[in-house]
Amino acid sequence: MGLVEILIMLAIGAVAGWLAGNLIRGGGFGLIGNIVVGLIGSVIGTFIGGMVSGAMNLNIPGIVGSIIWATIGAVLLLFIVSLFKRV
Repeated sequence: MGLVEILIMLAIGAVAGWLAGNLIRGGGFGLIGNIVVGLIGSVIGTFIGGMVSGAMNLNIPGIVGSIIWATIGAVLLLFIVSLFKRV
């Protein structure tokens, strides 16, 4: 994995984390927080996307697809964290 791929991955994580923060909490978490939430969310989203894509023959290619699945995963991550945080 080269430098360009790492920078793209970090940019996708930042965008996904920012979008998820705006959808769930109403604001972002700062650059580092957005990247962390987005990267963890992208792992979750890739797993879910693989299951959904295989079951429904749905494939969203490219960077847009990566941002969509990473955002879905990040939103799920923030939702699950909010359930435990309230206890």
